[in-house]
Amino acid sequence: MKKVFNVLLALCVVGLLFICYRSIQDDIDFSKEVTVRENAVKARLLEIKAAQEEYKLQNPEGMYCDSLFKLVEFVRNGRIPKIVKEGVLSDEQMEKGLTERKAAEIVNSGDAAAIAANGLQGFRRDTTWVNLSDSLFGPGYNADSIRYIPFAEGDTFQLQAQATVTRSGTIMYVMECAAPDTSFLKNMGRNGERLIVNRAQLADDMGNYPGLKIGDLWNWNNNAGNWE
Repeated sequence: MKKVFNVLLALCVVGLLFICYRSIQDDIDFSKEVTVRENAVKARLLEIKAAQEEYKLQNPEGMYCDSLFKLVEFVRNGRIPKIVKEGVLSDEQMEKGLTERKAAEIVNSGDAAAIAANGLQGFRRDTTWVNLSDSLFGPGYNADSIRYIPFAEGDTFQLQAQATVTRSGTIMYVMECAAPDTSFLKNMGRNGERLIVNRAQLADDMGNYPGLKIGDLWNWNNNAGNWE
């Protein structure tokens, strides 16, 4: 009887150890999944940041895009300037007052005598326009994907852009793009639901956004991510 009791006790100990192990392992797996999802959202937000900054450069008014649909079209069909450079100016040429701009003008004029006189036979500065999507994100990039929050089952990012006036009276164009925790942490079970609630409470207590975002409509931060 005592032997049977010891066997049962040993089985109970093993069972408790397994339950503890499984509980710890589940917590580790959950944390890893949260990290994977956060990293995917951060990467997509940085893609949006790159697209927005190029959009602003090409916008005549210097504004950011205020629509995900327009931003997708910009990424899909946009072009980006690429400067082809061949040759460099020597110290002697620059001392004689030759600048990159002047040298390019002489070469582009086609005046063989002037080109030779200034030693610019191997100098070239051409601007070509290449596909924006390929240049920023590589060949085969799916422009439409930029709209969607990873792991969010079709939820899209929350994009806003506006002009704001600083205290000095300067007009500054700002943007903000956000992904709430409720989108990319969905369907992670009760632990996920509890995490969303806890993070929302913490964000509210600290006056922060309950999720991941880049930029800020009211405090210019060079489009930094709120995780940085």
